[in-house]
Amino acid sequence: MSAEADPRSVADRLRAVRAHIAEAATAAGRAPADVRLIAVSKTHPVALIEAAAAAGQRAFGENTVQEALAKIPAFAGRGLEWHFIGHLQSNKARFLPGNFHWWHSLDALSLARRVARLAHAQAATLDALIEVNVSGDPRKHGIAPDALPALLEELLREPLPGLRLRGLMTVGPHPAGEAERRAAFARLRGLRDDARARFGLADFDELSMGMSGDYVEAIREGATLVRIGSAIFGERDYSG
Repeated sequence: MSAEADPRSVADRLRAVRAHIAEAATAAGRAPADVRLIAVSKTHPVALIEAAAAAGQRAFGENTVQEALAKIPAFAGRGLEWHFIGHLQSNKARFLPGNFHWWHSLDALSLARRVARLAHAQAATLDALIEVNVSGDPRKHGIAPDALPALLEELLREPLPGLRLRGLMTVGPHPAGEAERRAAFARLRGLRDDARARFGLADFDELSMGMSGDYVEAIREGATLVRIGSAIFGERDYSG
């Protein structure tokens, strides 16, 4: 196991990330408590998640349903909060309710209907974020910014009792300079603010944006959820 993958280093990395989050929030005139850290544990083993949980981390993000389902049962009853942050395939939708608390990548009415129906059948509710591709990068998932009002109209037109719409998510541009990253995050904030006002959505207040390389800029532009993996867990060691 590499030093970067050593569970003993996770607590130190976690403390450093939390300190940087607090510094960035304070510099932006925000309360550090207004920014929640999602520790992105995708590709990392249970031992590293355990180390982070032992250091007080409660929210974890996973990118694929298959990988997450191999990890989540190991922490049953521990009070951890699981966030699905990857692109959801329709045939995996049934695994979200009961395993995840948050869904960061809602990007289609058909998927929202399916997840809502499945969640309602289990008497569960998922907090959902609409993924917006603010950079227009064809390699990224998410709806175009101009498509957001129409999707929201569709989502609000029918009952979706297993879903609670909470805000927006994006992946920042890469590679990009600070100004470009901040502009993208500011655009997402503007889209959220416009949607809240236009549709009267009192609870539509979350912005999931910012990862290990750009979370400081995201916090400066209003991020409420930052998704950080390598800065906490190190790079994945694929050597065996």
